Amino acid sequence: MTSYDLKRILAEELARIVPGDAGKRRTRFDYVLPGFGERIHPSGRKSYVLQRTMGGQQRLITIGDAAILTERIAKDVARRLILRIELGQNPADKKQRGKKTPTYTSFLRHYWEVASPTWKPSTLEIHDIYRRTHLNHAFAGKFIDEISHADAVRWHATLTRSAGPGAANRAMEILKAMFGKAEAWGYLPEHSNPFRGVKRNKGRKIERFLSHAEMARLGEALARHRADKPNEVAVISLLALTGCRRGEILNLTWGEVQGRKLKLTDSKTGPRVVWLGEEARAVIDCLPRRRSDERVFQFDVLPVSAIEWFWRMLRVEAGIEDVRLHDLRHNYASLAARSSETLPMIGNLLGHRNSSTTARYAHLDDGLMFADMARIGSWIERDLGMI
Repeated sequence: MTSYDLKRILAEELARIVPGDAGKRRTRFDYVLPGFGERIHPSGRKSYVLQRTMGGQQRLITIGDAAILTERIAKDVARRLILRIELGQNPADKKQRGKKTPTYTSFLRHYWEVASPTWKPSTLEIHDIYRRTHLNHAFAGKFIDEISHADAVRWHATLTRSAGPGAANRAMEILKAMFGKAEAWGYLPEHSNPFRGVKRNKGRKIERFLSHAEMARLGEALARHRADKPNEVAVISLLALTGCRRGEILNLTWGEVQGRKLKLTDSKTGPRVVWLGEEARAVIDCLPRRRSDERVFQFDVLPVSAIEWFWRMLRVEAGIEDVRLHDLRHNYASLAARSSETLPMIGNLLGHRNSSTTARYAHLDDGLMFADMARIGSWIERDLGMI
């Protein structure tokens, strides 16, 4: 008989003699990791458990719900528990601590319930997407005070490889804010936020601007979809014609449309006014008018998803696959700079709070600066009698 067969037989025997079973619930023990098993409840719910002898008595420790934990994570927890038991520690102490210190999963849920009502609708929409795709199972099975700075760094690096640098940065900022609240609410000691000091991925330094030919192809592609995708076409057109942020247009209400301007009540940098040119006003005039509190653009699916899907398709048709939707905002700013608008004026057009944000467009009017320098040099030469 092999050692594998012996372990299997012992596991089957243990499964039959688990105290309190009596046909109501059963436990399947693992053949390899001693004492680790999966408990099946009468309701069908499953949980991972660890059976060990402590203080001369056999104890069954519940690790967690199998609907939340993967078997790999549960086994990692079980190995740590076995090590603590062998060192003479009692996992019940951790359980007592757990009554005061929440798990990552439970605190994430609590944080969302408390913080999300204060977020803007567009922020909530994006955060919900990040929660579903990146956050829900990031540190499953751990208490929040078990998550170290090294854990946070490794998680950020892994997410960077799988989802990209921008998504990893955004997800990390959400967790950084969440653990900041854990400190503020007394769940963690001060200065213990594991995400504080995690180095962000560098952003893309070079903005993408569209040439006249690319703008023409984009316009042609928009025209082809004006009949079947009127909302999507109108949104993209306004983004290109106003330099607005995506959320500012998607969350626009009819009450904010006031003649030749958009009086935004709550943009990223607070209330601001967006002036409309004739072309942008014509786009809005073609849309069906609704009540002042209703959104200008209404979709059957999530607005962000609808626009992102349409933009991915549109840029392929227009041959501008490397252009992000946000690059339309940069393109608007570059056209303003090339039209000799001052940086403060460009900042007002884009709704920038800090002048440093607008400074990235300073190099776009270099030609005008050189012309000015030449004129100033001529004046100085004349005044000095050099010519």
